[in-house]
Amino acid sequence: MSFLARWSRGALRFTQISWHERLLLGEAAVLLAISSLAIAWLPFRWVTRLAGREGRRPDQSAGTEQAIAAVRWAVAACGRFAPWRPVCFQHGLAAHWMLRRRGITSTLYYGASSDPERGIIAHVWIKSGELPVIGCEEAGRYAVLAAYPPPIPERAG
Repeated sequence: MSFLARWSRGALRFTQISWHERLLLGEAAVLLAISSLAIAWLPFRWVTRLAGREGRRPDQSAGTEQAIAAVRWAVAACGRFAPWRPVCFQHGLAAHWMLRRRGITSTLYYGASSDPERGIIAHVWIKSGELPVIGCEEAGRYAVLAAYPPPIPERAG
């Protein structure tokens, strides 16, 4: 399906959703664009520094699962209708930043795997505690190379 056809279908759906959902889509679109620019223009260590920074004070209260589902929906929807093709890294950064803005802790995982046809391939996924956020469907195929922010080791009692 061409970009114009996808866009016109998306525009029609956009008129049928609530203002809250429209704002959520707007935030996701802006953060997908920012993450794409950051990945394209900044050194990798700066991007990982941005991913590892602390967000708002964590608030793992009621509504967390609904907020995660809303962020997942918004990032995936914007990714489908973007004029460029954002991949897992852009999706992951955008979702990670959106969750942090809401005071929901999350971890961005960066992994790699060997593929006989394509060589070494990388993947990014996000989890909030044990809750999958985005990209987790394929995560089992990848070895974790890094996590941002790094997990805090549990103390031995």
